[in-house]
Parts: sequence; C-alpha cells; structure tokens
Amino acid sequence: MDPSAEDKYKEEYAAFKEMVKRTVYLDNLRPQVTDAVIRTALDQFGKVVKVQLVSNLIGPENISSAALVEMENAEQANQIITELASYPFMISGMPRPVRAIAAEMEMFDDCPRKPGGRIQCRWLNKKDPDFEVAMKMKSAVLKHASEATSLLQHQLLAEENIHKKQAESLKANHKKLELIERALSDGTAKKLGSCYNINIHD
Repeated sequence: MDPSAEDKYKEEYAAFKEMVKRTVYLDNLRPQVTDAVIRTALDQFGKVVKVQLVSNLIGPENISSAALVEMENAEQANQIITELASYPFMISGMPRPVRAIAAEMEMFDDCPRKPGGRIQCRWLNKKDPDFEVAMKMKSAVLKHASEATSLLQHQLLAEENIHKKQAESLKANHKKLELIERALSDGTAKKLGSCYNINIHD
C-alpha cells in the first residue's frame, strides 16, 4: 500500500477516535424527538455540534429511538453522562427518562477503516467446517432480534398505559381548577364561606 495513503487512513482514524470521545449515545427517546428538540434540551451542557438519530431496525417504527450527539468537547459529553445518570432527564415530555452513555466506535455507520486492518469475506458451502458455526451465529442473531422486539413492544405498552393515566390525571386536575376559578369569579365561594362561617379571601 502507498505510504501516503496509509498515513491518510491513520489521520482519519485518529480524528474519528477523538470525535467519539466527545459524543454521547442517548437512549430511551420518545419517537417524536427531533434533532432540534435534542439540541435545545442539551444546550445547557454546552454546544451541540451534530445530532445523528439512530433508526430502530429490529422493531416497529414507533418504538423508542436513540441518537448520537456530538458535543464541542469531551468534558461536555462527560457532564451529560454524569448528570443524566444522577437525575431523571426528560426530553419531549413524560414518561420516559432519557439515558446517556459514552459513545463507542462500533455505534457509527461511517466508522473509517482501521489502519493496517483488513476484512476478508468469503462464501461458505455446507461442506466447509465453518458453515455450521455461521448457521449457529445466524440463528442466535435472529433469536436475539425476536426477543428484543418483544421486550420493546412490552415497554411501549407499559409506557402508553402510564401516559394514559397521566393524561387522565391532568384532565381531572384541570377540571378542578376550572371549577374553583368559576366558583371564585361568580361569588359562589363567598356564599359557601358565609354558610359555613369560613373566611374566603379573593
């Protein structure tokens, strides 16, 4: 290989590793969360350089998603991880608290080639000693995907129930406030106070 090309690979890989250090992996996001919402939520920790939403490839589209968020420096990224680990952090409403961990190189689709590293691919036939191993790996991957999908669907159902209860509670409280405001404005509260000898202040 051309030495200059190998040096270029080394520079790209080194820059990529530095970028990973200042990137945070956000998980447990609501499906409605957008690039702009994430930037606004994390602006308090520093400058958000880039947001890459991670698509869910093994389940329904409305299951919680994730994002890779690059900050201006590694200190800001570490602060986000520490804060979100210590306190519940909500983005785009309840009921899901967002989780944050340090990003890893394997999380990126555009990971550059590691200098000196080579990937070899080949077709396997049934007589190949590695064929059985490959089939076991394929079966394990499919089983994992099925189990992950089932768990995600269960999580979504539980969160929808929580959201429904919260909405009902909010609606009931809103009706109570409307009733109190109406009673105060039309004089009903004062009349009731007089009947029961209670001093009602405006």
